[in-house]
Amino acid sequence: MIGRHAQSITYLRLSVTDRCDLRCAYCMPERMEFLPRSEVLSIDELDRLASLFIKMGITKLRLTGGEPLVRKGFTGLIERLSRHFGNGLDELVITTNGTRLAEHAEALARHGVKRINVSIDSLDPATYARITRGGDIAKVIAGVDAAIAAGIKVKLNTVALANDNLEEVVALADWAHQRGAAISFIEVMPLGDVEAERIDQHVPMTEVRRRLAERWSLTPLTLNTGGPARYVRTEAGGTIGFITPLSDNFCGSCNRVRVTCTGQLYLCLGHDAKTDLRGLLRSGDEDALRARIAGAMRHKPLAHDFMIAPKMVQGVKRHMSVTGG
Repeated sequence: MIGRHAQSITYLRLSVTDRCDLRCAYCMPERMEFLPRSEVLSIDELDRLASLFIKMGITKLRLTGGEPLVRKGFTGLIERLSRHFGNGLDELVITTNGTRLAEHAEALARHGVKRINVSIDSLDPATYARITRGGDIAKVIAGVDAAIAAGIKVKLNTVALANDNLEEVVALADWAHQRGAAISFIEVMPLGDVEAERIDQHVPMTEVRRRLAERWSLTPLTLNTGGPARYVRTEAGGTIGFITPLSDNFCGSCNRVRVTCTGQLYLCLGHDAKTDLRGLLRSGDEDALRARIAGAMRHKPLAHDFMIAPKMVQGVKRHMSVTGG
């Protein structure tokens, strides 16, 4: 699959649910309204759609949410999709908030999941509970440790927030490296309305990097995991990534598309344009569905529409949990 600007599309991020057991302040409003279950693709439909994308050239598949581990039948979906290893699929990975990871880590590893991204925005119980609106950091730590014990490589994702966790970035990186885990810091993404103003939450990665450089020498790496992060290594051997949707566009090497849990194909996280796949998927017309996917790829944009300016951040209206993290 080739995009309009000659992008080679090999990476699909597929959301299995818009639901989540947390209500992170940068992700959604406290009283988030979730989709009717009838609109969400079934496990069988998710399997068939992912399998078609793999036939069409997807080699890396990331399952997201919402929170994927709250979806009933999720580990069964992982088991189904594992049949594609060695037959088109190179890697099956997951992004999770980690709250239910401890109980699922062994099964995920058994079915071929070798890498997991876990969202952790603070190690302080009170701060974590405030950011997530009620989350328990102890459950996430137990999940990270269970995944590592199961042989899964863990990368932590931390959204840098000006008034919540900026003072913790060094401690978070140190904690990750003590466990042999990488960590990526992410600028807040302007997706959907939340109670806070995005401009008030925003921290440029230059500031995060400056704080980390006071602790370690940072050596740039050429490491590419298929995502937007730019990586450095510390003299202690730890790997740190920086994801900069607002301060430094990272779209030049984009090889990915997203499909929501309702079967909407988004060619870019930062654009509103979408293509409906659910109708054709439910009709059973695979040839027509294949043609629609291939045709949509020809419209993949060159860059996202996120923008930051004095006193203003420009984004899109849908929430991250709707699109898929």
